[in-house]
Order: sequence, then C-alpha cells, then structure tokens
Amino acid sequence: MTDMLYDPFCSETSANPFPAYARLRQQAPVYRLEGPGFYFVSRYQDVLDVVRHPEIYSSKAMMKMMMAGMGAGIQNVDPSQEIDPKALEALSGLSANLGFDPLEMMTTPSIIASDPPNHERLRSIVNRGFTPRRIAALEPRIRRIAGDALDRMLESDEFDLVSDFTIPLPVTVIAELLGVESERFADFKRWSDTLISGSTGSASGTQPALLLSTFQEFNAYFMEHIERRRRDPKDDLISTLVAAESGEAALTPMETLMFTILLLIAGNETTTNLMGNTVLALLDEPEQLARVQSDPSLVPALVEEGLRFDGPVQMLFRETTRDAELAGATIPKGSVVFPIFASANRDDAQFPDAERFDIDRNTRGHLAFGFGIHFCLGASLARLEARVGFEELFRRVSSLRRLEPETEYVDSFLVRGPRRLRLGARRS
Repeated sequence: MTDMLYDPFCSETSANPFPAYARLRQQAPVYRLEGPGFYFVSRYQDVLDVVRHPEIYSSKAMMKMMMAGMGAGIQNVDPSQEIDPKALEALSGLSANLGFDPLEMMTTPSIIASDPPNHERLRSIVNRGFTPRRIAALEPRIRRIAGDALDRMLESDEFDLVSDFTIPLPVTVIAELLGVESERFADFKRWSDTLISGSTGSASGTQPALLLSTFQEFNAYFMEHIERRRRDPKDDLISTLVAAESGEAALTPMETLMFTILLLIAGNETTTNLMGNTVLALLDEPEQLARVQSDPSLVPALVEEGLRFDGPVQMLFRETTRDAELAGATIPKGSVVFPIFASANRDDAQFPDAERFDIDRNTRGHLAFGFGIHFCLGASLARLEARVGFEELFRRVSSLRRLEPETEYVDSFLVRGPRRLRLGARRS
C-alpha cells in the first residue's frame, strides 16, 4: 500500500479494497486523489446523494473515463478535456477497419453515459427487452442452461467454478437474448474481459494494440449481426434496437452498436462476478453454506447479501456540472467523482456490522445495482440467473471445498470477481 490514504490503481488495493474503503469512510468520506484530482465518495448517504442527483453529478464522465482507459489510462485523464486525445489517436489508427468514424463513437454516449432527457429516450427502448414478464419467462430456459453446464462441470470432482459454470451461464443467456450464437461464448467473454481490463485494469492505457484488435473483432462481429437484423428481424434484443432506428426514438446506427456492446459486457460480467464473490463468501462461512445447501428458500436472501457484501461493480464515474458541497467538502465544477458502491454497502451506519456476511441480514437499500434513473436495467435478470444458478448448484452438490488458498481477481478497479475458483465437490 502506498503512503496515500487510498490508491484505487494499486494492485494491493484491487486485491482487497475493503480495508481502504473503511479508512475512507472514517477519515476522508470525500477523498481527493492527488495527481488526476479525482474525488472518491465512500459513505452510504453521500454515495446515494451523488447517484440521485444527475443534474449535479453527470453521467457523461462514464464515456470520457472508459475511452481514456483505451488511450493513456484512466489515472492519466485530464478532466478538463471532453475527448481524450490519446484514445482518439489510437482509435483513428483503426478507422479504416472499424467501418465508422472513431470520433462519432467517442461522442455518442451510451445509456450509462447519458443524462436526461436523452437518457429517457434510450432507456425506453431497451426496457422493452427487460419487462418483468419477459424476464420471468426466461426461468425454464435459464434452468436448462444451468443444468447443462453443471452436467459438464460435475463430470469431475474438481473443477473451476468460474470457467465451467459462472461464465457460461450468463454469457449463454445474454447471447440468446441478443440473438447471436451462444456457442461463441468464449469469444464474447474474451472480448468483454479485454475491454474491461484494458480500460480499467492495471495495464490500462499500456496495451492499446491488444485492446484495439479486440475492439475491432467485437465491432466486426456485431456490425454484421446488426445489419443482418435490419434485413431479417427476429424476436431478440438486436432486432428491438434496429426497429428503434426508424421508430419514434430515432436510434442512430452508432447508438445501436453502443447498446449492443453494453448489453453483452454487462450481461455477463455482472452475474459471473456476483456468483463467484458470493461462493467465496460462503466458503469462509461454512455454517451459512450448509444452511443454503439444505434450504433452497434461503437462496434469494443469499443473492441479496452477496450483492451487498461483495458486489460485482465497485464504483462508477460522474462529473460535476457545478460546484458541489458533499460531506463538508467542496467539489469544483468539472471534477470527476467516483461514488464507491462497494464501500457504501459496507457502511455500518446503514448496515450494522457490515463487514460480516450474514444471509439473515436486512439488505434493503443496498446499492449494488445503483439507484435512481441509472438503476441497472438488467438487475432482475442478474438476480434470476444467480438464484436459479445457486438453486441448481446446491441441489447437485452436497459439499464444496477450495483447492487453492489464494484468489486471483479480475484485473479491474471497476468490477470485482475471481478470475478462477478451483473447487472440489461431493455430488448429492
């Protein structure tokens, strides 16, 4: 750990950020990181204040920061610049093969990087694919996907829960929802992992060749599928987006592509990391593991406590539209602010004894999926996938044990989850 109170880009911090979050809550609830001048907000009520006031804390920082990661790295971003010049330079080198102007992509905000009123226009489109009825109707198919993955995984008494179960389950589901070939889930996962680690990991801004070649692969694949749905619409999310291009919402082709990128990445990273983190917590609490294995009715509570205790998304980015006062600190206009959801969910003022994993806890109000207008649109799907996945897993195994003492986590300060989780199991 460095001498500074908190360094999100330090490998020690990303391996276990929770002691640093506790220091922030106690000593500097609004902490300014020297150098880039970012502001990190760590207490529950202050994080809630940030995300419930988009007119003060704009989401446009999401696009700026993620693109900066593709160029010089997030930690080197200049908040005063609307567009990171190094990211634009890197993308321009691929402009002939991308099939579109990279500047257009960098200036077309996705739904997570939009503010009202544009946010409402975009959200109304994708909400059509995530209605409660449509999500609930997916349960039988999700259960079959989980069962098939477990059939393969449990052919051996030892396995990697991540690669064998928590990756293929949500990747297959989101691929089928989008209307693309689920058998290419290995490519989808590789692409999303590279984009996440390349823009928010320890090597952010230092591996542009790998990041850009991955981005090129991703775009070529999905641009082809989007064009195919323009010619031959189906009952899938890509067809829903394409239909909106000529509809009332007037979605642009670039917005369609940005939606697709977001849906694929968010549609697999969230559930994969949620399930991996929750299993790790259970392995440290064998009594609670035994309870959920013997009583499936506890699984929904398990999912919610997993989200609170060690959620898949650590923080997001916002930018102040004016000078803001928060927890006695002044945040100047144009500053990049990081509301740390994972820290807010460990705040004892909101969740007593918050550092303890407890499936009997009242988790109401946790911020694992955000809050307000940017509440995660796929939250109900992630909850359903995790619930069904755990129900099927605990139905099939009577014990779980770790085969490796240390856990290697995904290389990112933005998302958190085990890269692998080698386990032994006894089948029921």
